[in-house]
Amino acid sequence: MPPADTWLFALTFLTALGCALVAGIFLAFSSFVMGALARINPPAGIAAMQSINVVVLNPLFLGLFMGTALACAVLFVYAVTHWQTPAALCLAAGSFCYVVGTFGVTMAFNVPRNNTLAQMEPASAEAAGFWRGYVSGWTMWNHVRTIAGLVAAALLVWALVRL
Repeated sequence: MPPADTWLFALTFLTALGCALVAGIFLAFSSFVMGALARINPPAGIAAMQSINVVVLNPLFLGLFMGTALACAVLFVYAVTHWQTPAALCLAAGSFCYVVGTFGVTMAFNVPRNNTLAQMEPASAEAAGFWRGYVSGWTMWNHVRTIAGLVAAALLVWALVRL
């Protein structure tokens, strides 16, 4: 591999890992965390999710989540400007899947729900009513994020084969 392509291979490899790691985190929430929170009494589930939504805003997770989105943006621009290369379509599609399906869905659907939940008193009747719809809606959009992250990782791995 020529030295000029080493950076592209490394960035694609690390970005594919980032997509897979984020998808794995979301898979954990879809497969057991949200189910466990839904099984306990609403005030406890609400308080736990409120705590999770605060703790998740840490440098490790945000660096991974947002850094992967930034890396995808770089790969997308590269793909569009080097469209004739064999890996371009996979780079563009994988990057698009993560930015729109994982990052975009988070900002448009999961974060607004989290912000609304953060304003509620866990023991209130309003919070209990909101919680029922929150769990199902949040989890459904989380499934979308999980699938998008996995598809993005797979496409970026396929791009590695074509570099």
